Amino acid sequence: MRINVTSVLVDDQDKALRFYTEVLGFEKRAEVPLGEHRWLTVVSPEQPDGVELLLEPDAHPAARTFKAALHEDGIPFTSFAVDDVEAEHARLIALGVRFTQPPTAMGPVTTAVLDDTCGNLIQIAKIAAPEA
Repeated sequence: MRINVTSVLVDDQDKALRFYTEVLGFEKRAEVPLGEHRWLTVVSPEQPDGVELLLEPDAHPAARTFKAALHEDGIPFTSFAVDDVEAEHARLIALGVRFTQPPTAMGPVTTAVLDDTCGNLIQIAKIAAPEA
C-alpha cells in the first residue's frame, strides 16, 4: 500500500493553482472537470511521479469549519519537506508570502509556517540527518 494522492482544502481552485505553482513551485499534474469544481492536482518537480496534492474545494460546510478552527489556532493543515528552511523562507518572503512562524529550530527539525492564501497554514520542514 502507498499514498498516491493527498489533499489540501482550498477556497478557490484557480487562486490555489496560481499559489501552489507560481509561488511554491509545484507543477500541475491533472485537471479534470467535475461539475462546478475540478479534480486538480499538483506535484513536486523533484518527484513528478510522486504523491499528487489535490487542490480540493472546501465546499462542504464541515470543511470550512475545520479549516477555520485550524487556522485560528495556528495549526498547519499539512507539511512539505524542503532542503533548507531558511533559504525557502527567504525566497517566499521575497515573493510576498506571509509567514505566521519564521524558521524555528526544534531539536532535529527546523520548521516555518506560511499562509497559502486559500485558508490554510502550511508548514515547511527540514529534519536534520542523524549524527553518525
